[in-house]
Amino acid sequence: MIISTLRVDPPDPLFLFWGPARLRSAQARVDGRQGLGSWLGGQLGWFAHEHMTSEQGTDDDRFIREPGIAGAVAEAVRPALVELGYRLVRVQISGRDGQTLQIMAERPDGTMSAGDCEKVSKQLSPMLDVMDPLSGAYRLEISSPGIDRPLVRSTDFEDWSGYEAKINLKQAVSGKRRFRGTLEGYEGDEIRVEIEIKDGDGPVRREMVGFPIELVDDARLVLTDELIRESLRRAKKAHQGLEDQAKED
Repeated sequence: MIISTLRVDPPDPLFLFWGPARLRSAQARVDGRQGLGSWLGGQLGWFAHEHMTSEQGTDDDRFIREPGIAGAVAEAVRPALVELGYRLVRVQISGRDGQTLQIMAERPDGTMSAGDCEKVSKQLSPMLDVMDPLSGAYRLEISSPGIDRPLVRSTDFEDWSGYEAKINLKQAVSGKRRFRGTLEGYEGDEIRVEIEIKDGDGPVRREMVGFPIELVDDARLVLTDELIRESLRRAKKAHQGLEDQAKED
């Protein structure tokens, strides 16, 4: 059974949540800056990719796969999201507020407004009520990816090339499973990352490495001032594009 919920003051900046059913409006804040959050949330959503295609197939093009119940929910909701014009980012189940089922989604161009979250929640809630994936009451959250977003598709590494990311691998490489560096795109089924390497007492050097994408367990952008500025710039540009399109129509 779904319990309605609306989260304000989310843990990550520019991270928007919508709770379904009885709620009538969504709110958002950006590090306490209500004005900026309201502008972005009301006009567009939290960020936009510039180079992503709008052509989406019905197959799951993510390289991540959720385990267990989360995986079953992902398989169930993904076709519905595609039909609505969105794509799935990830599904997570947590013990926050009792039980919380979070479905993170976005438009093919990377945007996700408060209205989009509301639309998705209204469409998915009846399906999930019938599916009843969790025993007992739980809270459903429909959310945008946020600025320090998870990277779940090969195209994400291209779209955010030049920005810092954390990469967790399924198996250790050179004795390490966790890496942090600057994304340099995707090529030949490998994600490219420039990382710092230090050999013994020698100087730190930067080196380009490639990780097979099937070896990646988890990847997400690192929140930096540069990333925030770029995300806001993309959001503003995407909003302007929507306004221009509306004028043409």
